[in-house]
Amino acid sequence: MLGDYRITGRRAIEIAESVEQGVNSGALPPGRALPALRDLATRLGVNPNTVAAAYRTLRERGVVETAGRRGTRVRARPASTPREALRVAAPQGTRDLAAGNPDTALLPSLEAALAEAAVRHTRRPTLYGAPAVSPELAALARSAFDADAVPEGPVAVTSGSLDAIERVLAAHLRPGDAVAVEDPGWGSALDLVPALGLRVLPVRVDDDGPLPGEVERALERGARALLVTSRAQNPTGAAIGPERADALRAVLGTRPGTLLIEDDHGHGFVDLPPHTLAGATTRWAVLRSAAKAHGPDLRLAVLTGDELTLDRLRGRQALGPGWVSVLLQDAVAHLWREGVVDTAAVARSYTRRRDGLLAELARHGVAAHGRSGMNVWVPVPDETSAVAGLLGAGWAVAPGARFRLATPPGVRLTVSTLHAGDLPGLAEDVAAALRPSEARRYG
Repeated sequence: MLGDYRITGRRAIEIAESVEQGVNSGALPPGRALPALRDLATRLGVNPNTVAAAYRTLRERGVVETAGRRGTRVRARPASTPREALRVAAPQGTRDLAAGNPDTALLPSLEAALAEAAVRHTRRPTLYGAPAVSPELAALARSAFDADAVPEGPVAVTSGSLDAIERVLAAHLRPGDAVAVEDPGWGSALDLVPALGLRVLPVRVDDDGPLPGEVERALERGARALLVTSRAQNPTGAAIGPERADALRAVLGTRPGTLLIEDDHGHGFVDLPPHTLAGATTRWAVLRSAAKAHGPDLRLAVLTGDELTLDRLRGRQALGPGWVSVLLQDAVAHLWREGVVDTAAVARSYTRRRDGLLAELARHGVAAHGRSGMNVWVPVPDETSAVAGLLGAGWAVAPGARFRLATPPGVRLTVSTLHAGDLPGLAEDVAAALRPSEARRYG
């Protein structure tokens, strides 16, 4: 079963470290089954509970997964190998369409916002025991949630979207629980779920978001949570419309105990209205990040949700970092209060580039997706050849393996650095990269 590799150790931590060493060295490759608890306990001369504790530790670290009758196996992709490692470096002279960054020309200046926050701090410095959330930011966030029909709930602040997702999952789920996630979907979230010792159940998406039938099947298979993106879905640009939202609410309504996490990724840079699913279940959270509209380095997201979920999140946060810098919170509050980002204008800018690229690709017979946001998803027959071909033509694009689990291959192109004059040539190069190589004769 294990080839030549021998698991060693007498204590749970030693056994876990031995397995992890085998995984890291490649001696225990992805998919390799580990011995049954009692078999390994007998071999090592320890109590089966000791082996169970070791396997539990490995699940929590995302090294192994428990697959029912298939037993415990090394994860297909250990969490120590994040999807970001699949990034394609853009050599000098190559246009980078892979990084996923916003157009810096559309980001606001932070000088006035930070200066005002610094003055407030001088007058009323934030000390231990102070409220963890800026009252002004909380009021602005709650007002925006109310305008978009997000149910009433308290407001919390985290260090970005991924931090919020991790804390909400940890508030309710335990290692071994299953989470339904979009496929293709945000690579960081696809890594985070198994890193928490949770099982991933992929849910296919189309231009309107998760397919209701897929969500229903995932819930039937035991998913305890559903992670969805309201708009500007990464990488496909999907946006949940009113009809799809109604259908998804109906599915969730049959299992009100499901934890719903709704990432409103497009807030601040997409003009399509969100159609929230919040309220269809008892436990839920809706989060919005400042990254794409105001700058990734702000590292701030606001979220609301049901009382129990937010209470657990804030309690655990208090035992860790305590709070997100109120200086940054006040700076973001200034940006929101003053309306320094014209959401409609930013959305129009990204829409012109995205729709322009889609139109040019269609002229070449290339099907692609990008309903909202700054990304275009292009299905391809082979990711390696497509990425290599475009790199040779001067374009660095993101391989679909960073974003998908069971869906067919594709590549993601971020349009934020493109100009109108770039689009015809890029589309032509994409079409060329997707054409089958001509058969060669030798002799």
